[in-house]
Amino acid sequence: MATIQKSTSKSNSNRINNTISGTTLSSWSRQQKFALIACFALLGLLLALSACSDQSPKPALVSVSGPATASSATAPAGVPVTASTTAVAPATAKKASRKRPANVSYSDPNSRVSFLYPRKSALTSGEKAQPQFADVDVPMNFIQPGGSTVATVTLPTNSYPGTDFESAFFSVNVNRNVSEQECSHFAFVDTSNPDGEPVDAEEVTVGSTDMERTSDFTASALNQAEAQYYHSYNNGSCYEYVLGLGTGGYGVKDGIEPVNRDEVFARLEKILATVTIKDSPVEPVAEQAATGIASGKE
Repeated sequence: MATIQKSTSKSNSNRINNTISGTTLSSWSRQQKFALIACFALLGLLLALSACSDQSPKPALVSVSGPATASSATAPAGVPVTASTTAVAPATAKKASRKRPANVSYSDPNSRVSFLYPRKSALTSGEKAQPQFADVDVPMNFIQPGGSTVATVTLPTNSYPGTDFESAFFSVNVNRNVSEQECSHFAFVDTSNPDGEPVDAEEVTVGSTDMERTSDFTASALNQAEAQYYHSYNNGSCYEYVLGLGTGGYGVKDGIEPVNRDEVFARLEKILATVTIKDSPVEPVAEQAATGIASGKE
């Protein structure tokens, strides 16, 4: 009987140990499960936050110095684009072309004369400025020698196509050896009077300047030349302005009409009307000579 009880006690002791061991194993298994679930939950939360971060709007990049790009135009609503107002015009915008003025200014410091002339015309000055008709120099019309040519403006030869127009010019001459009284006269006068009598010079006003005018006309079977001379006195010098027109071919060549002479001279007079002469303190040479003679000085 004692043996049975001992065995029974031993059996009960084993059962108790197994129960404790099973309970312990069962308890650790649940903790591991909770820990595993917590790990999965944390991982899911991290993945969700990463996805939200990838989908969040990013600010648009706009160049301050360059033009606005397409990305700034399509930026999501609510994203400020503060530099868009600084890129109004494209960087490749062409500058507005400026038209050059129709007239060009000429000024000569020695004679102190200046004027405007058409840009498409040709200007010569100095020794090469002497105007010509058919390779013949146009003479000056001073009553005293010593004149010199300052400048000559020549109109383009194609100014009047289909006509007998060959050349036209505006020229400036100056003579410091002519007195004010002598400046109102000319070496040769107009002989275009049908009666063959000389025509006296006439007083005219061009712009704001009073002048004396005469003209000269020569013609042959092939060519005609007409020159109009204007005189004005300023700064102790006599200024001469010559308006010239050369024609040829009318009646000889087919398909040619006579040019409107009044129109050509009106065009040249527009240049003359722009002439200005800067005042000079130099005493007139002719008056100096007259003063010396009157005082008995040689």
